[in-house]
Amino acid sequence: MQRADPTMIRDRSRMMRYLRATTLSLVLVATLGGCAALGALGQVIEAPRFEVDESRTPELRLQPPTAGLPTGGAVLRLWARVENPNPMGINLSRVAGDLYLQESRATGVDFPLGIPLRAGEVTVVPMEIHLDFSELPGLADTAMRALTGAPLAYRLDGTVGIDAGPFGTPSFGPMTLLAGDVRAFR
Repeated sequence: MQRADPTMIRDRSRMMRYLRATTLSLVLVATLGGCAALGALGQVIEAPRFEVDESRTPELRLQPPTAGLPTGGAVLRLWARVENPNPMGINLSRVAGDLYLQESRATGVDFPLGIPLRAGEVTVVPMEIHLDFSELPGLADTAMRALTGAPLAYRLDGTVGIDAGPFGTPSFGPMTLLAGDVRAFR
């Protein structure tokens, strides 16, 4: 059996340290560069853009008084076109805010959603809002307009939360998300 040359062992040891140091340096550069890229992309994450879907008519269905709803109520269904202006897919995780009818606050809304939005695409999202007339003392004129079939102006103001995966879960707003007119039907 042949003995190893001490010089060769020392050289091999130096070579292994050199390879480890080089590998570690490359990993650090790649990681830090990746973090910088993530940070730069995180700077440009934009809020989803909301607009009324003109191809669908908003619906306001009146509900008669019942045991559980003694003063009656209504259900407002809105259709939103939600555009993701970002270069990557995100999830629309939450819409929270206030619904106004004829410029008077009608109710609060809080939709936990979880709707995937592809990069650069538009998704139609239905939003159903329940109104209890007992909570609407300042909306007597609005209720009369609804009963006669006159158009009602609505506005949904709020904040939008998204889940952008490794880029975080930012919120945007408050802002006006949707606005338009609706007619009641029974």
